[in-house]
Amino acid sequence: MTIPMDRIELDPKVCNGKPVIKGTRIPVSVILEQIADGETWDALLTNYPELEKKDVQAALLYARASLDHTEVRSRLYKDNRNANI
Repeated sequence: MTIPMDRIELDPKVCNGKPVIKGTRIPVSVILEQIADGETWDALLTNYPELEKKDVQAALLYARASLDHTEVRSRLYKDNRNANI
């Protein structure tokens, strides 16, 4: 499964360039941490009403791809920078 690139954003002006859910200031790491702590997807979606199920899935896929392919972060950063020009 591929990362839904339209859901993850890397922008040096948002959260110090950490990967976030696009259009929010919610870092991917926060979603991962809460899932690791046992939070359910339903609870995440209730606690962060701006999130959709696809955002949580994108965060997990981004984390997996980051572990599998170190070039993913630089590619996404480059794609987002080009989109902002």
